[in-house]
Amino acid sequence: MIRTPVRRQQIASAVIAFAAAFGGVMQAAHAAGPAAPKASPSAVAAHERITRDNAVLVIVDHQVGLYTGVRDIDTLQLKHNIVGLTKAAVALKVPVIVTTTTENMWGPMIPELTDALPGVKRIERTTVNAWDDPRVVAAIQATGRKHLIITGVSTDVCLAFPAMSAVAEGYHAYAVIDASGGFSKTQVDMGVQRMVQAGVAPVGYSNIAVELLGDNASPDAGAVYAALGIPFAGLVFDLNQYFSKK
Repeated sequence: MIRTPVRRQQIASAVIAFAAAFGGVMQAAHAAGPAAPKASPSAVAAHERITRDNAVLVIVDHQVGLYTGVRDIDTLQLKHNIVGLTKAAVALKVPVIVTTTTENMWGPMIPELTDALPGVKRIERTTVNAWDDPRVVAAIQATGRKHLIITGVSTDVCLAFPAMSAVAEGYHAYAVIDASGGFSKTQVDMGVQRMVQAGVAPVGYSNIAVELLGDNASPDAGAVYAALGIPFAGLVFDLNQYFSKK
């Protein structure tokens, strides 16, 4: 009974000391403000501009045999879009890397692309995911560019797999949906959703091309719009001619 007041005094002192220390920590945290949320890689990629100087076009498995199975887009429209995108990239001097898979099974690359890419050698592989072939990755790395514009048949496999693998390796991937084709709308929809979840940006063939162009007064504008084959290309070309003379 004699030591009870002393014990109570010791407990009270300890409580006061803890409260003072805790209060100091809370004041410091309040002064510093809330911690800024850490940006995810996909968020960073979404806000980085893609240009003709940092981009590379990767064309995956646009082969005659695979085109026979495309069901989500008319194959004539698909050819129009992929050839237009390719010619626009060539006009802007964007590197183009072409890969096919098991040509004795799925046939050669469509002739329209062969004609659009004279002298460009394709990498024939056996891997399902083009990123799993070291030659494909080495070709991309050799460009020194980190923004990959990717198109493939099929959308949910030949496009999606390397696009997601590229993002995982620190690249920014742009999936050109209307210059790719799938074997059913359901498969394409699921593939696009999966890519978006992985940080891949879905784009269209013409909007990514004009983003690379950047300026309608550029000397390359006429060639780019002619390659895309869109109805108002003539008007844009006339604007280019007008502004180039000012």
